[in-house]
Amino acid sequence: MSKPRLFEPLTVGGNTLANRIIIAPMCQYSAEGGCMTDWHTIHLGHLALSGAALLTIEATAVTPEGRISYADVGLWDDRTEAAMAEVLASVRRHSDMPIAIQLAHAGRKASTDLPWQGGKQLPPDHANGWQTLAPSARAFAQGENPPLALDRAAMDAVRDAFATAAVRAARLDLAAVQIHMAHGYLLHQFLSPLSNHRDDEYGGSLENRMRFPLEVFDAVRAAFPADKPVTVRVSGTDWVEAGWDEGQTVTLARALEARGCSAIHVSSGGLDPRQHIPVGPSYQVPLARAVKQAVAMPVIAVGLITDFEQAEAIVGTGDADAIALARGILYDPRWPWHAAAHLGARVEAPPQYLRSQPRQHRHLFDVEHD
Repeated sequence: MSKPRLFEPLTVGGNTLANRIIIAPMCQYSAEGGCMTDWHTIHLGHLALSGAALLTIEATAVTPEGRISYADVGLWDDRTEAAMAEVLASVRRHSDMPIAIQLAHAGRKASTDLPWQGGKQLPPDHANGWQTLAPSARAFAQGENPPLALDRAAMDAVRDAFATAAVRAARLDLAAVQIHMAHGYLLHQFLSPLSNHRDDEYGGSLENRMRFPLEVFDAVRAAFPADKPVTVRVSGTDWVEAGWDEGQTVTLARALEARGCSAIHVSSGGLDPRQHIPVGPSYQVPLARAVKQAVAMPVIAVGLITDFEQAEAIVGTGDADAIALARGILYDPRWPWHAAAHLGARVEAPPQYLRSQPRQHRHLFDVEHD
């Protein structure tokens, strides 16, 4: 019986992943002043025992005002770096799973309350709020406080903050950096004509709208070790007429690849409240497929991928090179184990858990090595 495609190794930027299952970044809204807490040790620790190939730290703000909420993780100073280092040290004592980080700036979608407290934007005069920034002074939703349009100096500061965070990520020995250009956050706001109404060289044409996100990519790529991957997460479409779409995503993917991008992770939406998303199993896979047909770098698909055969089909047919799990792996933190058992593959597990191996799957586990 041939090895399932889902459990074949994958090379990304010269680095080899053990299989094609990636844990996507998932905001936990549990930081204090940008610093990781014990919650992150528990959260990342148990996911690092899952048998996936790569664990990605949640959207990590490169500046305080770049946080989605006041409880977001940051990597903008020595305090936030030290807190992350402590969490990583704990996780790494018991897992050798590679860990990546997603660097982000929320732009006009920043300054919000916690999701379980409604998630609404907090005004600048609120104790947990601040003035948001964006390409143009247009609010995300009706009734929200409008953002300030970034001038050239402020754009330079944001670009440099991404690069500085990448330097900190390298000091933390993180395996890869992912730049967040999706879900309606700042770099996506520059890309989409629905949110970018600038009349300078950063607005108007597709070339102009891509200019600042590509400048940020170049700065991060230059700041992060050349032998480690820098990847990008994009929204393949805004799901709104006259917005960012599949064709523009393909153009951006090609431009990123030409600049040394190691992989692209294709999600969708998040930019405009008018979005109409046809949610269903694999609903974003066609977007990944379109990008995959246009570039040579690995493409990662995400979105309602829950079934083992479904995941195997996505990589087996070449629609994408890997799949990413988010809410699905929170619900089932041993999803890679169960997929391996179902498909007849092997997966790494810590020695403390070896006796959990069911008799009918007694050849499932590889023991982690120090």
